[in-house]
Amino acid sequence: MQSSKRILVAPLNWGLGHATRCIPIIQALLDHGHQPFIASDGVALSLLQKEFPELPSFELPSYKITYAEKGKNFKIKMIWDSPKVLKAMADEKKAVKQLVKEYGLDGIISDNRLGVFYKKVPCVFITHQLNVLSGNTTWMSSKAHQKIIKKFNACWVPDVKDKPNLTGKLGHLKKSKLNIRYLGPLSRFEKRDSPIAHDLMVLLSGPEPQRTFLEEKLLSELQGFEGNILFVKGKIEETQTQEELSIPKGSILLYNFMQSQELQTALNQSAKVLCRSGYTTVMDLAKLEKKAFFIPTPGQYEQEYLAKRLEKHGLVPYSHQEDFTLEDLSRMDDFKGLTQFESELDYSDLFSVFFSRVNENSDPIPSSLST
Repeated sequence: MQSSKRILVAPLNWGLGHATRCIPIIQALLDHGHQPFIASDGVALSLLQKEFPELPSFELPSYKITYAEKGKNFKIKMIWDSPKVLKAMADEKKAVKQLVKEYGLDGIISDNRLGVFYKKVPCVFITHQLNVLSGNTTWMSSKAHQKIIKKFNACWVPDVKDKPNLTGKLGHLKKSKLNIRYLGPLSRFEKRDSPIAHDLMVLLSGPEPQRTFLEEKLLSELQGFEGNILFVKGKIEETQTQEELSIPKGSILLYNFMQSQELQTALNQSAKVLCRSGYTTVMDLAKLEKKAFFIPTPGQYEQEYLAKRLEKHGLVPYSHQEDFTLEDLSRMDDFKGLTQFESELDYSDLFSVFFSRVNENSDPIPSSLST
């Protein structure tokens, strides 16, 4: 019988996806008798505090990442912000070291937080981006990311190992010495047979200002929609708000945010979904087997790649944000929609990494988690 471990779970605050896909990991830790500690910043931290109000939580230094107002400036903005990211990484390393010592933490799960690492305890990195797409600098950004991942004892990829899969070249390498474990797609949701209550559900997320830009565009474009729309803005605030708007041939029910159970019910009761093509959203919609339409965040190579790939496979159509019109939604009828991958995950085996000893003076030793 494995003893209880104190595990720090720290997702990146970049939209809501990193935080939401940590929810099933946190729940599994609890189900297996472990004690999760939550650490993040901004809306990611707020979301997990609302989902798990009984768990200890801590604020980490912010990366202070915002998107460029124009997609073509995305890479320039990321380069410009890199000194802030490097400083945040150094600051969070110090913060994590202090948390490990103060609370006797036994292990760390970092979802794309590059500085959440401490060499004296087993550390796991969650990412679906073994390759980081950045246009003509993809080779460089990918190598840099893989170098950081190598510091960790294991890398968990939320996808299946073989084809067909959801991430394509993002989450798969031809050759690698990384200690990789494929988890299968992660989702906090379960598919339910529910009566359809919403003709369309709009689900927004992602950093500003692009989240607001899309909200404003969609509220304008959807004025001509025939039917009932549930519109979730993805703004994590102190209290939930609700507002109903009348449109000529239907209605729009607006929420600032929903928590997991409410969101699961709403998605199951929606005929179609309009949203970003963030990978966590893709996993959620695949689990729920939904028909969808994607609008990737302008300039974000990963979302653009996923949207193009899924359209090419005849699953989900997409449009660039500046080109989207109401008429585009009719294209969903010609696509199959997403379906879930059947995958069994042995969490006891997965969490066994936290029962291995760490050699402080060497690279992590590949264990049973290797593929």
